[in-house]
Order: sequence, then C-alpha cells, then structure tokens
Amino acid sequence: MTMAIESSDALAPADVAHLRVAIDLAAEARNDGRHPFAAIVVLADGTVISTAMNNSRPPEGDPTQHAELSAAAHAARLVAPEVLAGATLYTSAEPCAMCAGAIYWTGIGRVVYALSEARLLDLTGDNPENPTFALPCREVFARGQRAIEVHGPHLEDEAASTHIGFWK
Repeated sequence: MTMAIESSDALAPADVAHLRVAIDLAAEARNDGRHPFAAIVVLADGTVISTAMNNSRPPEGDPTQHAELSAAAHAARLVAPEVLAGATLYTSAEPCAMCAGAIYWTGIGRVVYALSEARLLDLTGDNPENPTFALPCREVFARGQRAIEVHGPHLEDEAASTHIGFWK
C-alpha cells in the first residue's frame, strides 16, 4: 500500500508563491556561501511558521542540516502534530531520504517541491558535497504508515538557476 498521495499537477496561486519564496531563499543561501537549498513550512491557514536555508557546507556547517530537516524540526517545536498534519512544506528541491524521514516523523501532511532529485543530479554530477540519492521522496513516504501528499516537480527551471555554476 502506498502512503504517498499523488495529486493534480496544478498548483494554487498560493502554492506557487510559497514555492517561489523557497527558491528565493535558496538563492540567498547560495549568496551566503551555503549550498543553494531552502524550505518553508506553512500552516493550512497560510501562516508561515518556519523557514530554513541549508547549513551543511563545511567547515562550520553540519552535514545533517538540510533546509527541509531544519524547517520541519523547527515547525514541530512550535505547533502540535495535529496542526502539522494540515501543514505544507515547500522546498526548492525534492527532499532527500533523510529529509523525507524528518517530514514523515514530524507529521507534516503535504510537500510541494521545485527541483527533482534527478534534475539536481544532472546539475551536481559527482560533486562530493552533494552525493544525491537516487531515491525519490515519494518512495520513502510510500513505506510509511500515514499518507503524505506530494506535488512536484514544479518551477524546475527557476529552481535550477540557483544551482547552475555552483557545483563546478
């Protein structure tokens, strides 16, 4: 039984706006010398409760501090699990296996992502700072015991622009 729910590819205008915020934050992360990833968590009523940029780049970064994990963990400290069940995590790139696990364990009910893991791999190649998994987040969520709605990829070209030239 699959627990990752597929939905219509069409996004609401608010979804597009939130996804663009994540992409803009990823560009800001790049400008700050970080890996170009970012995520935000938005409650069902549209309130943004958490934003995070990637902080995994050496020497001061922690390799586990991906934007999605950080945003999800912060959101889980702020609101109850039943509130997070109606929340959406918007991210500039598809969550990796670690981040998908964090999303699952915090109880966030919906994910909207821009850049697919496959497209990211095309951009990063074999760069040792981003050894991507060939494991879509939908496959991670499908192994869980609760459903997580997944939308993506969307706005891939916009999200890819923050990576072009970074990984070379």
